[in-house]
Formats: sequence, C-alpha cells, structure tokens
Amino acid sequence: MGRNQRAESAGLISCVICAMVGFVAMSLYRAYAPAIWQLTQRSFAACAAIDAACSVVSFIVGYTHFSRSLHEQRHWYLVLRRLFEVLALSVVYGSTIFLTSFMFLDMINSVMGRAMSGYLPAICAAFCAIFGYVTFVQAELMNAKTLASLLPFFIIAGVSTAGSTSDDPYWANNNFSQLGDRTTFAARMFNSTLMLGGICIVIISYFAITELVASYRQRLRWHGDATKLGSGPIPHFVQRTVILAILLTLAGIEFFGIGMFRYTPHPILHNVFARSLPGVMGILLIALPWLAPQLSKAVYVISDLAIVVCAYAGVIWLEGNNTLTNVEALAGLLFLGWFVVFTRQIAAIETDRMQAQLLHAQYDAATANPTADSMRTVPIPVNVPVTRESSANNTPDAHDGTSGKRHHWHWPRRHENGISGTAVEPSLESRLASDQ
Repeated sequence: MGRNQRAESAGLISCVICAMVGFVAMSLYRAYAPAIWQLTQRSFAACAAIDAACSVVSFIVGYTHFSRSLHEQRHWYLVLRRLFEVLALSVVYGSTIFLTSFMFLDMINSVMGRAMSGYLPAICAAFCAIFGYVTFVQAELMNAKTLASLLPFFIIAGVSTAGSTSDDPYWANNNFSQLGDRTTFAARMFNSTLMLGGICIVIISYFAITELVASYRQRLRWHGDATKLGSGPIPHFVQRTVILAILLTLAGIEFFGIGMFRYTPHPILHNVFARSLPGVMGILLIALPWLAPQLSKAVYVISDLAIVVCAYAGVIWLEGNNTLTNVEALAGLLFLGWFVVFTRQIAAIETDRMQAQLLHAQYDAATANPTADSMRTVPIPVNVPVTRESSANNTPDAHDGTSGKRHHWHWPRRHENGISGTAVEPSLESRLASDQ
C-alpha cells in the first residue's frame, strides 16, 4: 500500500478505537460524576473535552510514528524542535475540536431538548470516531493548508457558542468586550476562545516564517542571482522576516491579552491590547509587500482592500450609523480571512518547493545514469536552475566533426553545488515538509 492508503487504513482503526473510548468515558462520567457536574453545559463541556482528548492522542500518534527527527541521536535540537511542534499543533487541534464539539452539542440540544441526555454517550462516541479519523489522517498527510483552515472555524465556533449561550441579550448593542465582561459560562467561553485563538495565531505564524526561510534558502542555493524577485538575494531578508514574525506574534499576543484581561477588573490593560491591535494589523497589511515579497500581488491587493473596508466601517460608526460590535466583527473576520489567505500562500510556496525538490532528485538520478529509458520517464523541470557547459565534457556532440562546437543544457551535478537527492537538509526545512 502507498502512503495515502496506509493513512486512510490507520485512520479507520483510530476511528474505531476513539469511538469505543469515547462511549466508555462518557458512560462512566454519567454514572459517577457529582450532581453539580451533571448540568447540561458542564456535561457538554465534559463530552467536548473527551472528544478533544481522543483527537489529540490520535493526532500525536499519526504525527510522530513516522517521524525521523524524534529518532535523531546526534542532533538534539531537532528532537526538541519536533517536540515543540507536536505540543503546538496539539494545542491548535485540541482547542479547535473542543469548541467545535461544544457548538455542535449546543445545536443538537436546541433540536432534541431534554431527550438528548440519554443519547449523550452515543453522541460522544460518534464525535470521537469522526474527529479521531480526521485528525489521524490529517496528521499523516499534514500540510500548511490544512493547518490554516482550522483557525477561522475555531474562532467562529467559540464566539458563536458564547453569543448563543449568553444571558445578556443586549451585548451586541455595545461591543464584543461586553460579551466577555462577566463571570458566566458564555463569558468564559468567549475569553477562552480569544486566548486560544491568539496562541494559535502565534503557532501558525511560526510554521509560516519557517517555510519562508526554508524556501528562500533553497532559492538561493538553486537559482543564485537569476531570480524573478530581482538581481540577487532579497535585500535585508533577515530584517524583513524578523519584523514580519514580530508583527504576527504581537497580533496573537494582543488577541490573548484581550481575552485574559476583562474590562471591568482591568480596564487599562484591556484597552491597551484592544486598541493597539488595529494598529498592528494596519502596519502588517500595509507593509506586507516589503515584509514578504515572495507572495503574489493579489495578496497585497486583498490586504489593501481589507484596510479600506475597515476604515469605511469605522467612519460609519463614528457618524453614529453603526455599532462598534459590527465594526469589531468585520475587522476580526477580515483579519482571519487575510490570515487564511496568507497561510495558504505559504502552503503554496511549500508545495512548489517540494515539487522542485522531487524534480531535482529525479533529474539528478537520471543524469547519473543517462539511459534512454530513464531519461524518457523524467519530467522536464520547470523554473528549476540549469547550467551551461561545453558539450566537450558531457555530450557526444563534441565528437561530431560536422556539428562544430556545441553547448548542452543540463542539470547541475552533485559535485557542482553540493545538492544531494534529498535536496534540503531537514534542519532547514519546515516541519510540514521535513518528513515527506
């Protein structure tokens, strides 16, 4: 079986195991939990926690059991980095699945009512089976596009659940801070969503920056000065990347701070994080062409358009024709949408880099054994560097007296630029491609 088929088969095994664990765990909870924990929302929280726990274990098993970095004996930093990545991705998946499960349970409860309590172990088993299967397969075939798609769904699930369970029907008339400015379950859900969302932004930004560095190093090694981004390396690439990482990290920290410090007990700290977030977002979107010149021009246009829309909504609010809640919701959704577009652009760069590595390895292997059959099966490299050498050293045309002195275009040899069949050293790659 191939890699994808093995992943699907192992995902089915994970599905069955997680379903059994979820059913047993929820049945034990219903039988032995104290009466105060048998309330509807607490039962839903326990069910969502069981779903998240099963999914995280399934994800960790699928993510690490084929990992080479965890078995490195000489490079301890690779092992430490991989352990950090496992922990970070577990936080992203666990928090997303917890909030998503709770949202679905609340929706089912609004339809079934009190009759749902008798079906809770079966529902928990079904959710564990679905999430266990999905997380295992995604862990086996992890890529940046999968990771990017989790964040907006996670934020929307948490905020929607908090808004639907809030006991304050007038919170939307003021701002989002009013939804979290309480000690109720809905307020805790909202604040926890913002805090976990900030952590997820920082984690995903780490993978994005790592991939930008890896692709840039490969481009320099293969293309040298002949690049479409200009004549030579990107000026001040390190400084640009550091500033981009700082801005993305600050955006995540400010989301975390808004949820951590409620307005009533901490008005100054809450306002510092809430009011500085639009400034950081504006700088990030405006300076994006300079910070990340590897992206396409369409991303820059979308970034500028998002700023214009947010500014227009803010002017309408200042004129008294809109609520601050609508402006905050619009700005938040646009930023999340932009972040998804940004991370998917990074994923596209990663995919192109892996494809170039594969073509390079195939062509290099074929040129090492230049038989007719082997060369016929090698695809023609696209946007991949070639070198021009005299045919006197590499081609039989040099011995053809009637053809004169010819030149032949061919792939760089291993001894010419130090590129091996693996193309990139694992420590220079992002995690999402290092084991593929």
